[in-house]
Amino acid sequence: MFIYSLIFYFFSSIAVLSALLVISSKNPVHSVLFLILSFVNASGLFILLGAEFLAMILVVVYVGAVAVLFLFVVMMLDINFVKLREGFLQYLPFGALLGLVLFIELIMIFLSDKLTEMTLIEYNALPVFKQIENTKQIGSVLYTKYFYLFQLSGLILLVAMIGSIVLTLRDRTGLKKQSIHKQVNVEAQRAIEKKTIEIGSGVNV
Repeated sequence: MFIYSLIFYFFSSIAVLSALLVISSKNPVHSVLFLILSFVNASGLFILLGAEFLAMILVVVYVGAVAVLFLFVVMMLDINFVKLREGFLQYLPFGALLGLVLFIELIMIFLSDKLTEMTLIEYNALPVFKQIENTKQIGSVLYTKYFYLFQLSGLILLVAMIGSIVLTLRDRTGLKKQSIHKQVNVEAQRAIEKKTIEIGSGVNV
């Protein structure tokens, strides 16, 4: 139990510290790297709770796709830090109000009696009542009870992807574009020309 508690506090302390460094770091590239570190430690906490599927999804989706995309966008954009610092004082009261509300909510959650009924160590020591893997159990619920909602979310993401492509598509004149229809329907007699070349003579192209 001591090793389990030590590992839990190790992952949780690094996750909280990296989350604070995300919002306090002046360099946006460092902020994204600290965000990746926070995601990795959160996945370690999920593994301690027995939710290995959620831990793998957090690493593959958020670390491998979202956070890396943030990193590439931040590195490619020419960010003017002077303008960002100018608008900081303008949004400071609203941000402070939101932070105060979130802080009060966290205090209300930690002072609740429901959290003191069972500790994390006692929950981990409970026997396993179902001999079903976490991944299989989530998949059985997702593709049976929530199948239509899952397909609907896929359609919403598809519409969002098509909308982003349409909004960013720009027509430019004077550019050569590839026509797949013409390439597929081209005749072999028109595409290939056979020539007999004599030895020592060149070919006019």
